[in-house]
Amino acid sequence: MPPIADLANARILISNDDGIQAPGIKVLEKIARAISKDVWVVAPETEQSAAGHSLTIRRPLRVRRVSRRRFAVDGTPTDAVLLGINHVLKGRKPDLMLSGVNRGANLGDDVTYSGTVAAAMEATILGVPSIAFSQFFHPGHPPRWSTAEHWGPEIIRRVAAIGWDAGVLINVNFPDVPHAHVGGIEVTCQGKRKIGDELVERADPRGESYIWIGAQRAEETSVPGTDIEAVLRGAVSVTPLCVDLTHRQTMRALAQGLA
Repeated sequence: MPPIADLANARILISNDDGIQAPGIKVLEKIARAISKDVWVVAPETEQSAAGHSLTIRRPLRVRRVSRRRFAVDGTPTDAVLLGINHVLKGRKPDLMLSGVNRGANLGDDVTYSGTVAAAMEATILGVPSIAFSQFFHPGHPPRWSTAEHWGPEIIRRVAAIGWDAGVLINVNFPDVPHAHVGGIEVTCQGKRKIGDELVERADPRGESYIWIGAQRAEETSVPGTDIEAVLRGAVSVTPLCVDLTHRQTMRALAQGLA
């Protein structure tokens, strides 16, 4: 994608996976309106965390107008972005899509589950440059939304001025530190961070067992150059992610071995 030269006149579409009423999406609206006046919101009606890149195809979807340029979709983040681009804004495609700000980080393997990243991925597939934003926080403490709000506009302006390839989305994670204490912006790769290592089995009042997937994660926290290490050190992490999942080296090896 070429650089976005005129952000002031850019049409920006916003979505998320925490729902239309989430605090993070209101923060992202402030970020977007600090850049452009042509801001639209099309987001899920309710929270869709960990929905991944899922699409609703077995029932109809409803779009509810919340207010001027704000719409709620009773589906997934992918549904919201698809309808936002091809239905709500069908007269003119957005120039930029922003997803988030997610309540909690999307680092390492989290991105494969994340509805926040999936919303940006859907826009990328539809040809719209996209950035996903997430705010890391520690359990028991409120998210530092002011950190995202302070650093968000600068990151958008700088990344948009550079541009990035079609089929690539930008994944941004803000650290859990006051905005004045952020240790800069760093370009990173994905680390390793897997949810679901802890399964909690319990019994309901009828004696039937059920299982909660816990939040415990196995993390590589000290590997330099990764998104996890940067955010835990207090930096803003910026990671380019590919929609194309093909592994070229293995593809070449298979082509030779199967020839």
